[in-house]
Amino acid sequence: MTKKKDIEFLRVTHLRGPNIWTYRPVIEAWLDIGELENFPSDKIPGLYERLTAMLPHLIEHRCGVGERGGFHERLREGTYAGHILEHVVLELQNLAGMRTGFGKTRQTSEAGVIYKMAFRTRQEQVGRAALTAGRELLMAAIEDRPYDVAGTVAKLTELVERLCLGPSTSNIVDAATDRRIPSIRLTDGNLVQLGHGARQRRIWTAETDATSAIAEGIASDKDLTKSLLASAGVPVPEGELVTSEDAAWEAAEDIGVPVVVKPYDGNHGRGVTLNLVDEQDVRAAYNLAVQRGGSRNVIVERFVPGNEHRLLVVGKRMIAAAMGESLWVTGDGKQSVLELCNTQINTDPRRGTTEDKPLGLVQPDISGEIILELQRQNMTHESVPHAGQQVLIQPNGNVAVDVTDLVHPDVAEMATLAARVVGLDIAGIDLVAQDIAKPLEAQGGAIIEVNASPGLLAHLNPAEGSQPRPVGAAIVDQLFAHDETGRIPVVGVAGERHSVLIAKLTAWLLQVSGKMTGLGCEEGIYLNGRKVPRGPLSAWESGQRLLLNRNVEAAVFHNGNRMILTEGLAYDKCLVGIVTDSSGHEDLAEFFIRDEDDMYSVLRTQVDVVLPEGAAVLNASDPRVVEMADLSDGFVIFYGLDEHSPAIVEHRQDGERAVFMRNNGFVLAAGANEVAVLPLSCMPAGQKGNEEAVLAAIGAGWALGLEPGLIAAALRTFKAN
Repeated sequence: MTKKKDIEFLRVTHLRGPNIWTYRPVIEAWLDIGELENFPSDKIPGLYERLTAMLPHLIEHRCGVGERGGFHERLREGTYAGHILEHVVLELQNLAGMRTGFGKTRQTSEAGVIYKMAFRTRQEQVGRAALTAGRELLMAAIEDRPYDVAGTVAKLTELVERLCLGPSTSNIVDAATDRRIPSIRLTDGNLVQLGHGARQRRIWTAETDATSAIAEGIASDKDLTKSLLASAGVPVPEGELVTSEDAAWEAAEDIGVPVVVKPYDGNHGRGVTLNLVDEQDVRAAYNLAVQRGGSRNVIVERFVPGNEHRLLVVGKRMIAAAMGESLWVTGDGKQSVLELCNTQINTDPRRGTTEDKPLGLVQPDISGEIILELQRQNMTHESVPHAGQQVLIQPNGNVAVDVTDLVHPDVAEMATLAARVVGLDIAGIDLVAQDIAKPLEAQGGAIIEVNASPGLLAHLNPAEGSQPRPVGAAIVDQLFAHDETGRIPVVGVAGERHSVLIAKLTAWLLQVSGKMTGLGCEEGIYLNGRKVPRGPLSAWESGQRLLLNRNVEAAVFHNGNRMILTEGLAYDKCLVGIVTDSSGHEDLAEFFIRDEDDMYSVLRTQVDVVLPEGAAVLNASDPRVVEMADLSDGFVIFYGLDEHSPAIVEHRQDGERAVFMRNNGFVLAAGANEVAVLPLSCMPAGQKGNEEAVLAAIGAGWALGLEPGLIAAALRTFKAN
C-alpha cells in the first residue's frame, strides 16, 4: 500500500506501581496513528497474512474474544493500529523470554486519532525497546517491507538476560508473590527485598539475610569444611592441601591413586580433574587448578567412584537433588573431537551460555579439564576418532538430571547435617555416589563440598527427570512462617478534599499506637513526625524509601491524582484505602481526564489494591465514591457528616460499619450497634470545620484495629505541622 504516516509516540511513561490500567507496572504510550485511523486491519491488503507470518505465536493471544485465536479474529474483522501495536509489543517481549500478557488500548476524544496504549513489562528498558521495535515491525507489515524479526528478538533477549532478574531469583520472587508477599528489586542485579519495612527479608539469588558470613567463609575453605564434617561423622574423602607440583604428587602417593585435584577456593567444578593415576597427569592437573583457582593452594584428595550429585538443602530439609553424567562422543572417522562435540553434544537445545539453559556448551579446545581428559586418552580436540570409537569428554557433565525422588533418607539426612555443621541456611551439597538410593557409607560415597549461594537452575530446569522442583517456594517458606506475608500496615489516601490532613491524622493514630510510622505526602516525608530530606526523589521514589526502611512498622501515603497518572502507587497493596471525593478532573485535561467518569477510573486505583483482610474507607456523601464500594476486596467503612445519608443507612442495614457525626460526638456504628461515641472534645485543636477529615481518620483507625479510646486520645493530642 502507499506509505502512510508513521505511528507517532506523543508520550511514553513507565507507571511503576498500581495505576489506572492494572495493579502491575506498565508502560503507557500515547499514540497518534494519523492516517491509519482510516485504515483498520481489514482495509490493509495482506496485513493479516504478513503479520501472522512474522509473529506466528500471535495465535495464542486471546484478546477480547477470550479464547485462543481471539486476536487473529480481531485482525480479520478489522482493528486499529494502536490495538495491533499492543499485541506486537507483548509478543516481542514473550519471544525475548520476558513473559507478559496484559495490554489495553483506548481511544481518546481527540478526533479519534490519539490512542492511549498500556502494556505490562517486567523491566522498563526492555519494555521501551520492545515498544520501539514493535512500531518498526508493524509499519513494515503495513507497508509490505521486510523486517528482521529474529535479529530484533535476539537484541531484546540480550537485554532481558542483562537487565532482568535471573531465573533463580525470579523463581523465588514468583513464589513470594504466590504467597502475597511483596517484593522490591534493590539493585540492577539479583538483590531483592521481600516484604516491607520492619517485616522485610532480603535475598541475593540463593543467599538470604540469614546466611552467615562466617558460614560462607567456612564453606569457601574446603580443607576446614572437610575437617568439620569429618568431626561430625559425615563421610568425606581424605585429602591434603598442597602448594606445588611436587607436593601434589607426594600427596597422591600418600593418599593412594586414583586422586582428584581441585582448586582450594574454586567453584562450579572449574579446575577440577578426576580419577588421576599418573604423575604427569597429577602435575598437569595441579597447574590447571592453580590457573582456574587463582592461587597456588590446591587440594589433592581420594577419588570417590560414582556420579556427582548436587543436593539442595533449605533449612533442615533436602528440597531437590540432581545428578551429573559422563559425556561421550562417538567417532565417525571423519570429524575431529571438536566437531563431534559441536554436532553430538552442543546441538542439544538444553545447552547454551545463558542462564535459562540447564546445560553448558562443551568446548574441548579451550576447556582445561577436557584438554587434560583428552591427553589422558592420547588425543586433542583436533584428533579424528575412528568410526565407532567412544571418546570420554567429561567424567561428570553438567549436574542437571533430577533424582530427587530417588534419594535415600540417610543420604538426605547426611546432606542436611553437612549444611548445619557449616552453618548455612541454604546450601548446595556436592557428593559422589554410585547409587543415590543407597546410604553413602555402604557404597563408599562421600560428601566432597558444601556450597554457599548454590545455583538453582538444575532444579528449576532439569535436563532430564521430573518437572521443576519448588525450590523458590521452599526458600520463601524458610524466610516467612506460613501465616506471614512480610507486610506492614499500609494506608493510602486518594482524592482532593482534606486528603493531606487525613493522611497526617492517620499517621498520628498509628504513631500513638506505638508503631514507628512513615508518612509520605506532598509536603514531604516524615518518620514518626520528623521531616526527613526528600532530595530530588519523585513521590513514588519517596514512598518506596519508606517501604525500604527497616525501622518503619506502618506507613501512610497521600496519593495525588497526578502521581497516580504519572507514576502509579508506591505500594502494591494496602490494608486501608481511603477515597475522599471524586473532584479534580478540571486540572487533569492534559491527561484526557475530562469528567467524573474519567476521575472515577483514576481514584478507583486506591480501592482496587485493598487487601481482602483490609478495608476501603469511603466518603458517603459523594455518589461516585460510594459506587467504589463494590470494587473493594476487603470490607467497607462509610464515613460522613450526615448519619441519614442513603449510603450510611443502607450500609448499616446490611450490618456493616460506618462513622458519622451526631450532636454529642463522632459515632462508630456496626449495623444497628453503636460501638462507641467519641466526644466532640477529642476534636484536634485548630481543626474546627474539618470534621469530615476527622471522621475519615477515625474510620481508618477503626479499620486498623485501634481501640476507640486510643483513637480519641490520639485526636486530642494531634498538632498540625
